[in-house]
Amino acid sequence: MLDEAPNPRSILDDYPRLGPDDSFTFRCDKGMDCFGCCCRDVSIVLTPYDVLRMKRALGLSSTEFLEKYTISPFTKEQKIPAVLLKMDPETRRCLFVTGGGCSIYPHRPWACRMYPLGVAEPQNPTPDEGRFHFLMKEDLCHGHGEGRKWTVREWIEDQGVEQYDMMGQAFKELMLHRFWDREQELKPAEIEMYYMACYDLDRFRRFVFETKFLEMFDVDEARVEAIRTNDVELLEFAMLWLRFALFQEKTLRIKPSVAEAWRRRTAAQEQSGEGAPGARQERLANSHG
Repeated sequence: MLDEAPNPRSILDDYPRLGPDDSFTFRCDKGMDCFGCCCRDVSIVLTPYDVLRMKRALGLSSTEFLEKYTISPFTKEQKIPAVLLKMDPETRRCLFVTGGGCSIYPHRPWACRMYPLGVAEPQNPTPDEGRFHFLMKEDLCHGHGEGRKWTVREWIEDQGVEQYDMMGQAFKELMLHRFWDREQELKPAEIEMYYMACYDLDRFRRFVFETKFLEMFDVDEARVEAIRTNDVELLEFAMLWLRFALFQEKTLRIKPSVAEAWRRRTAAQEQSGEGAPGARQERLANSHG
């Protein structure tokens, strides 16, 4: 939540590293003259679980929430879409900020909960050099050195970060997959599939229940009933689906009769030149709708 995000290399080289029991002094409440300043003109990247919590708190479908409260800029440098919280076009403030603070405070995003702490991890962590926290200090924030002393562990517990970390683990593993190191770009259908499964959960639910999806995949009855009504279960299932569809991992099981028909069709397509790399994922993205 910085006006200008610190350079990752600078974080690893220059920022003091904080462990769970290291402490800092910080205060953030309506009595501070800077209250709400950190909610203006910032780029807050939302996780899938952030979107789930916020859309549910507002009583909106995921599609409605995404259209009203987020933007998803996409450049040639990006391999996958990211969802950012929309700012008011005139004031550049978060749309949820009021005079009394955040109107959805119990459901605020992970990034808002963590502030003023940041988290960093070397690309190839070792036993001696792994994930660590660091303190973000900005001129606009006057809370440093004020109020009570917190350990990193106390702050994370007080802000409810652990639940968000737990629910974000599958997404983190998805994002760190070696698949993204390849130079080949996702096809438009794959990008749309990724966006839907990660963020537009209500549309993903329709994808599962209103297409031939369940005719093709062997999903046990208990899970089918769980994902029908439970957004958390649905998000976990969506992560498994993406690992199957994009990474070709065996996280889902195709029904035997469907698998045999698929093998015959794939062999025919390969003979006709349609089985080029990436064709399988695009067929998966298109074959159920």
